[in-house]
This record gives sequence, C-alpha cells and structure tokens, in this order.
Amino acid sequence: MGFQGTRRHSITVVEQYRVESSHPIVGPLVPLPEVSEFLLCDRAMAVVIAAKSITHPGGHEIRVVEVTTGEVAYRKTAAFRSNQNGDF
Repeated sequence: MGFQGTRRHSITVVEQYRVESSHPIVGPLVPLPEVSEFLLCDRAMAVVIAAKSITHPGGHEIRVVEVTTGEVAYRKTAAFRSNQNGDF
C-alpha cells in the first residue's frame, strides 16, 4: 500500500501596482516611452521607478496605486514647475 494523502492546492495572489499620472511619465526606468500608466508586481520597484521619473510636461503628480484596493502607496508631487520659456 502506498501513501494516500490529501493534495492541497494553493492559489498565489499577485499584487499589482499601477504607476500612473494624468500626463506622460518619462524617466530612465520607465518600461515604455511616454506612457501615463503601467503595471508592476513589485511595490518597491514601482516606488523607485515613480521616484526617479518625471512627467512631460514637468510638474505633475505621479502615483503608485495598489490595484485591488485602490490605495495610494506612494505619491510624488513636483516641488516646482519647470518654466517652458527658460526664464528664471
């Protein structure tokens, strides 16, 4: 006689984080050129990408949102708006 046991199946829920803005997001770590949102499965990576990115035109907010709950995990608001004319 062999061992008879109960087989358990587990379902792994993968959290997704949306990096989003009302304007296109640009930066060295953004996976696609000038997108206004994209999904990642790693919260830390989403926050790093958001922190290292800017919007085009500059000065707009970038958020990291946990998709299933809608909770804002990180928010970056520009400290200043860039002057398009180059006047300081």
